[in-house]
Amino acid sequence: MQKVKRAYYYLFYKLYKHYENSSEPWWSDFKASASIGALEIWLILSILNYFLMITGETIGNLNIWQPSVFIPFILLFLLHYIAFIRTDIWKEYIKEFDQLSKEKNKKGGTITWLIIIFIIINTILSYYLLFQRAKQNQTGPYAPEIVAKERREDSLQKAQQIENLKKIYGEGSKK
Repeated sequence: MQKVKRAYYYLFYKLYKHYENSSEPWWSDFKASASIGALEIWLILSILNYFLMITGETIGNLNIWQPSVFIPFILLFLLHYIAFIRTDIWKEYIKEFDQLSKEKNKKGGTITWLIIIFIIINTILSYYLLFQRAKQNQTGPYAPEIVAKERREDSLQKAQQIENLKKIYGEGSKK
């Protein structure tokens, strides 16, 4: 558990240092914490997408008050509260990680950015697979009644465009 905690704070450290080295180095702690929160939410959403694919449920059957959705977000909030808001222990970790050798810091930074990229790509992939399943099962935006409605609307628009063109070129009055 201690290693997971250190890894979590190291992720925070790398994001904090990234924001500190930017042209606007203010609120770096808040930006780093918000970035971790976004990554965690994306990770939870991708897991939820995989859960939906495995169980065969649709997203329309889920709402924020269901335990499978509500509990992870509460745990996420509590984790952030304990790690960053309640105490300033993250400042001690910043000092500790600043003491690491340049080689260890570079290796850790590479691993950190690979994890960040993995989470982003995983989220995109989970949505892609979810939409592919919806297309295959003809659910969601690919449901037959929705597709038929869109086709009807497209046909009506085309018919109106043809009628407007006939009026413009005077073909509607000729017989």
